[in-house]
Amino acid sequence: MSARTRLGVLGWPVAHSRSPAMHNAALRVIGLVGWRYQLLPVPPDLFAETVRALSQAGFRGANVTIPHKQAARRLADHASPRAAAIGAANTLRFSSERGIEAENTDAPALIASLPFEASGRSALVLGAGGTARAAVWALLDAGAAEVRVWNRTAERARQLCDELGASAASAASAVAPADVLINCTVLGLQTTEVWPEELPLKPSDLEGYGCVVDFVYSSSAETALVQAARKRSIPTVDGLELLLAQGALSFELFTGAPAPAEAMRDAIVLRHDRH
Repeated sequence: MSARTRLGVLGWPVAHSRSPAMHNAALRVIGLVGWRYQLLPVPPDLFAETVRALSQAGFRGANVTIPHKQAARRLADHASPRAAAIGAANTLRFSSERGIEAENTDAPALIASLPFEASGRSALVLGAGGTARAAVWALLDAGAAEVRVWNRTAERARQLCDELGASAASAASAVAPADVLINCTVLGLQTTEVWPEELPLKPSDLEGYGCVVDFVYSSSAETALVQAARKRSIPTVDGLELLLAQGALSFELFTGAPAPAEAMRDAIVLRHDRH
């Protein structure tokens, strides 16, 4: 292997990401001492230019986070069937033979992290970006009976639903009970102390859900959404659990080696307080 093999995570913002700690710990455990994983803060207007230059800079691959996941799929020379169907990618690989390859590990990570089978279940997905697209596709692919989508911009929710086969939810209908609530917005990223007023639900509305999933994670505490669910003894899947699940899949794509999940878990101080 190259002595200068590099990996990274592309996002804007991305300073809060625990991916470098997680992946660098995994690289050390399996003995890839010449590999390094780093933050890649890139604004949207420089995304395409930056990604196209990464291979020449020694990068083998990169994870992709908000707000670049749909742009990553569009930029790729090749996409897996899953990434193509979702229309978003959170994992890119670079090679001289195939150029930029796109994959989506958010979708299988979500399904694997749920405390019950998705088949036959109902869900409300908050958001209409790349993460929401992965969640909607994953649920429907796993046989969910109903998937509703709410977004602050209703037209974006309708467009996603038209493309993937879900149902758009208004603010009024968003509070209808469902088996699982999945937050794919950035609401909660900046503060964990205050309930995001932009959400269409109040903390008391969570009692109508069988599980709460939040893709957002904070560097200091659980999000207000996860805290409110735990307070009501509702099973939760927090952003760090999802980070670990999708990161392990991405790691295996980057390196071709099994992911050392426990080392990755320890590196991000993942706390399992399951109910």
